[in-house]
Amino acid sequence: MAERGGRGGLRLKVSDLSMIFGGLRAVSGFSCELYHGELVGLIGPNGAGKTTVFNMLSGIYTPTGGSIAYWDRQAQAHSVGKKAPAALNRMGISRTFQNIRLFNNLTVEDNVRIALHARRKANPLDVLLRLRRFHVDEEHMVERAGELLSLFKIEHKKGELARNLPYGEQRKLEIVRALASNPALLLLDEPAAGMNPQETEELMQLIAFIREKFNLTILLIEHDMRLVMGICERLMVLDYGRTIAQGSPEEIRKDPAVVKAYLGEEALIDT
Repeated sequence: MAERGGRGGLRLKVSDLSMIFGGLRAVSGFSCELYHGELVGLIGPNGAGKTTVFNMLSGIYTPTGGSIAYWDRQAQAHSVGKKAPAALNRMGISRTFQNIRLFNNLTVEDNVRIALHARRKANPLDVLLRLRRFHVDEEHMVERAGELLSLFKIEHKKGELARNLPYGEQRKLEIVRALASNPALLLLDEPAAGMNPQETEELMQLIAFIREKFNLTILLIEHDMRLVMGICERLMVLDYGRTIAQGSPEEIRKDPAVVKAYLGEEALIDT
């Protein structure tokens, strides 16, 4: 098994990950491997530990036990478990949140430009004295923000405050902001939450598109089974903090343990 971040190699290896809050074991012995270019879903009932896993992968929580290894775009290996979110973002791990976390009182464009700041080349002196490198950076950020917003068809709203966007477009903006940091691994936490069927259909197409366009590995949490079954190549199922199944969407749909814990008997009827 390859342990490099090149095409077809490992992007993320999680081994025996656990998270305990007081006496509550939220995640127990979670392990997975994500390969370059994969689109994988993490599903399970509410309270199964999915967001806790994301919080450990993105540096918000420090795991109680286990290890996380990540390979960046240069195939350099990194230990993730004790790094802060900002450090992981610079390494190429970016995420969205179940509850949208935009800067509501800033414009759409400024929300994206904030994410682009981590990649700027100007130093504090350049900024203070408004030297050429500062202006080049500013021009680049405006151009890049416009390109990303255009891909998501919201460039015409770049001057609007983020709070004034319709809900579906706020979801898009959060994904744009995550992409602005140039990640290799993108974690999407319930990206379709609150969306209507048409918006969900558009999102399915969009996620598949950005995976190819930006050469990404994507791990997503989602309760909308139509989205999950429609775009994910592989699924992992959590229940009470433990992995109860892994496999293709078709295998998961027919797994008795998954049907009992999560999907319900209608899942078998739909197959």
